[in-house]
Amino acid sequence: MRIQFHGAVRTTTGSMYLIEVNRNKILLECGLFQGRREESRERNCCFNFNPTEIDAVILSHAHIDHCGNLPNLCKQGFQGNIYCTFATRDLASIMLEDSARIQMADVEYISKQRAKNGLPRLEPLYTPADAERAMRQFVSVGYDRPLFVADGVKVTFRDAGHILGSAQVVLDITEGERSFRYLFSGDVGRGGDLLLRDPDPVDDVDFLQIESTYGNRFHQSRTHFSTELLNRITQTFKEGGKVIIPSFAVGRTQQVVYALHTIIRDHGLPAVPIFVDSPLAVNATEVHRLHPECFNEKLYAFLREVSNPFEMDNLDYIRSVVDSKALNEIVGSAIIISASGMAEAGRILHHLKNHIGNPANLILFVGYCAEHTLGAQILSGRQSVNIFGEPYRVRAKIASVDALSGHADKNELITYVNRLSGTMKKIFIVHGEESQSLAFADTMRELKPNAEVHVPMLRETFEL
Repeated sequence: MRIQFHGAVRTTTGSMYLIEVNRNKILLECGLFQGRREESRERNCCFNFNPTEIDAVILSHAHIDHCGNLPNLCKQGFQGNIYCTFATRDLASIMLEDSARIQMADVEYISKQRAKNGLPRLEPLYTPADAERAMRQFVSVGYDRPLFVADGVKVTFRDAGHILGSAQVVLDITEGERSFRYLFSGDVGRGGDLLLRDPDPVDDVDFLQIESTYGNRFHQSRTHFSTELLNRITQTFKEGGKVIIPSFAVGRTQQVVYALHTIIRDHGLPAVPIFVDSPLAVNATEVHRLHPECFNEKLYAFLREVSNPFEMDNLDYIRSVVDSKALNEIVGSAIIISASGMAEAGRILHHLKNHIGNPANLILFVGYCAEHTLGAQILSGRQSVNIFGEPYRVRAKIASVDALSGHADKNELITYVNRLSGTMKKIFIVHGEESQSLAFADTMRELKPNAEVHVPMLRETFEL
């Protein structure tokens, strides 16, 4: 077996790994590279292999940096099956359409700028129609249901606890007289998630490929999350302010809604109006409702014995632009949850523009904000930030709660590895900024001294 690393090595984006075994070519992940516009376009438009020669794709979960280039792969001639869990398939259907629409809007803007310089217009990587056609190639498989996807290659999806439907990919491979197990961790959840089950342990692992997003970092404890959230929101309401929450549409928004539901029910938080203002988040919440099989026992019991965790009498889901604009006219306290989580695009920009200048308001970040994003600028304590190219004074209170992160930190990754069994002859560290991956590689060398530990370079190939 040979594996070549085509993305998400020494960076956290563009996951893509090509396996060649028994004359078959299997692609693990087909994610979009997300970064500077020109570099992203160059990296995403052309594959370093022939898409027509790929026999199958295996997908761990529906985040765009893992599945976002599948329509382009299919457009360029891939005709095989795309294997994933049921929930991943349903999330991917809305994520890929949303990605296509964003690309079309982005290309339209760039093409207008190019036209001013006499340059030809650009074309999007793919359209919503291309995304819809790609979805026809998806084949859904339940957790813990082994399935042969190629000659001598059996895949089993084990729960990864990262987002709805996320999976560890277990590959049981027979090559000639030799059999072995290759485990791709996908993105590993923290355990103790508000919504999801803990990552499943996997036995008899011979080769491990593991993410390292937080390979040398630590999260805030979840222990006091509800109390902190309650205190911050209550204080804001006492001052007559609004709480604006930039939130990722998939996973994070649903966590926040459920947390608010339990706080209102158990701790008496006033039932002020709550709005989820993001069409993608609204659609993602609908998908969550369809897949209680992914929920942890506590959430499943809440659903069975109390009520729908994503519904409240004071909660409204906003789809239309007209209704979104109307939120800015609300008098009195309210909670507005809107994408994106890093405040880089989407309707959250309008809410920040209208509310960041009021000292009574609270801007509450519930996830990581990458360097140079608007969210990072606000969190850094700047007195003024640019929104839509115009400066706005930051007078609102600013806070961050990191307890809802979907990625395991250093200690949680160590716990995950310790729960695995097997000889682990080689370990590949992927999906992390270079400093995080290199640091976690050192950790793995201490934890598994008999394994060869590698931090691959882009397009580097290994024989197993």
